[in-house]
Amino acid sequence: MPNTEDIRMRGFRERSTVEEALAAALDGVKALPAERVPVTGSTGRVLAGNVVSGIDVPAFRRAMMDGYAVRAEDTYGASAYNPIPLRVVGSSMPGHPSDAPVVPGACVRIMTGAPIPEGADAVLKVEDTRRSGNLVEATAPVPVGRNAARIGEDVRVGDPVLASGTVLLPQDVGILVAIAADPVDVVRRPVVRVIVSGDELVPPGEAPAGHRIVDSNSPMLAALVERDGGIPEVVRLPDERSAMEEALVEEGADVIVTSGAASVGSEDRVPVLVGELGDLAVHGITMRPSAPTGVGTVRGVRTIILPGNPVACLAAYDFFAGPVIRTLGGRPSGWPYLTVTRTLSRRLSSQVGRTDYARIVVEGDTARPIAISGSSILSSVTGASGFVVVPAESEGYAEGTEVTIHCYRGTCVS
Repeated sequence: MPNTEDIRMRGFRERSTVEEALAAALDGVKALPAERVPVTGSTGRVLAGNVVSGIDVPAFRRAMMDGYAVRAEDTYGASAYNPIPLRVVGSSMPGHPSDAPVVPGACVRIMTGAPIPEGADAVLKVEDTRRSGNLVEATAPVPVGRNAARIGEDVRVGDPVLASGTVLLPQDVGILVAIAADPVDVVRRPVVRVIVSGDELVPPGEAPAGHRIVDSNSPMLAALVERDGGIPEVVRLPDERSAMEEALVEEGADVIVTSGAASVGSEDRVPVLVGELGDLAVHGITMRPSAPTGVGTVRGVRTIILPGNPVACLAAYDFFAGPVIRTLGGRPSGWPYLTVTRTLSRRLSSQVGRTDYARIVVEGDTARPIAISGSSILSSVTGASGFVVVPAESEGYAEGTEVTIHCYRGTCVS
């Protein structure tokens, strides 16, 4: 007889562990190819290769102080009581060097960043001088090389500047510009199709009426995708099989993330469709919240099925979708949260055999659990400082146990 078993029930009878689901999500996933972008628009992008400088920075000797370019030996013995006079023979400004060389007994007025003229080997600070017409008196000695940047003092030709995989900060962009690394090769950002379905949903910005609710998941997921370096493409659908099928097979996405219609009810079509259109590797996970999470592939595109309840959606994204998106974008797959350790102010109970995502409020040196269940209560996340993961082999943590908290906001300030 043909096998008529519902694919959704198969996974729920023998649920996968969190580790098995994550392995399925990341199976075969690697960074996308590089693309070339202007360096001035590269902040936050991920370098696709090592950057080595092709020039010296600075490419010329330049002043690090306002003052006078001098021969250091001409200032030896100078003091306020024994000033040494020097002839001012020219001036050097940024972008406008002096034509006059510095000969014995002479100096050139110079500004910070300006080229040091021929013959000079130091810059005498303006504070250590007294000016009178075309003469300047040195009132302190200056050693050779003082206040004068050498060629290549910042970066030399052939120096490694930034490593492949670096997420570019503003200061990184600055040094890339300084070494003329423009354009720059970065990992292409993954396009993430976020599919949210439900006849009960109204779009963000509209007031709910009757028995309908506002779709809060799609803006939350879009923001998470952007945080992780992806480009969100939000698709909001009614509970129609044909609409969901079309959204799953449409080309153009590097990852598909669905929210809703994920469990085993009559309208929960997403796992069935993923299994029919491609491969449903995982459906049903030993985790609370987020048990209905699924992992599959449709036409070569990794597809992560997230629950519709907001907290479960957030938790499942962090555990399974986020690592896929970050890996495709060339970023580390691990969580992008800072962590702190605190002592539990009361017991945190769990069940052996199930991974729990527990919301926590940090209160000084202690941490107070506020929820494990309640997957539809979004305020349990917005009011939390972060979360603690209770592994499947644990039955929880006793009061006074030190736990690691993954912080939602910076360093867990609630």
